[in-house]
Amino acid sequence: MKTKEVVNHIVNWLTAYANTANIEGFVVGVSGGIDSAVTSTLCAMTGKNLIVLNMPILQPPSQFDRSNEHIAWLQSRFPKTNGQTIDLTNGFEQLAKDLPKNIQDHLTMANLRARLRMATLYAFAGNAGYLVAGTGNKVEDFGVGFFTKYGDGGVDLSPIADLMKTEVFEIAKELGIVNSIQKAKPTDGLWDDDRSDEDQIGATYPELEWAMRYIELESDAELTERQAEVMKIYLSRNRANRHKMEAIPVCEIPKELK
Repeated sequence: MKTKEVVNHIVNWLTAYANTANIEGFVVGVSGGIDSAVTSTLCAMTGKNLIVLNMPILQPPSQFDRSNEHIAWLQSRFPKTNGQTIDLTNGFEQLAKDLPKNIQDHLTMANLRARLRMATLYAFAGNAGYLVAGTGNKVEDFGVGFFTKYGDGGVDLSPIADLMKTEVFEIAKELGIVNSIQKAKPTDGLWDDDRSDEDQIGATYPELEWAMRYIELESDAELTERQAEVMKIYLSRNRANRHKMEAIPVCEIPKELK
């Protein structure tokens, strides 16, 4: 990958999109992970205003600290960056009190965290008249659907959604993203513990990227035992999460009924 050229291409794309929409800035939620760090940096490089939000909800200290470290790094380099911490723990806990206990399984409550964060991002974006920039990469957004519908999937534009996770790491190195984030295991930050994406999915990002490319290339190469296991994981998640990756179904009314 021509990393510098890709960086310039994304920054120019963000700038052109915002200019066409007559928008003066972006809002990005940071999690202490590589995707949000790269996305927020690319947005800052446009020279437009940037609101960066750290939104902890019962967050492990390591994630919270990495987010703050990245915000400080951004503010030291890009004067139009406004970094803030909005602790959503109280709001999340109040919702938990109001919701029936029988629906509060782990996944439901994890997705609720993501949707609270999305609502917070849009509160800031709506007030300022800015765009919410998404942080999803290609294998998450279009491969295994590893995101929350109307949570981190609720955005105005997606700067890195055509990049594989390994490519995002390449860009992070090029941009000089803080080492603690470059070295951290990828995690969605939706759990009380510090479980990684690999813990949840059962495969690494390079393995998932291999599966995605294998299918795209319509390869017929014989699979090893591990490759077959990874392919099963990939296809299972791809099928189960197809509703996230396709347009919302619309019931079209026949003309003769109108």
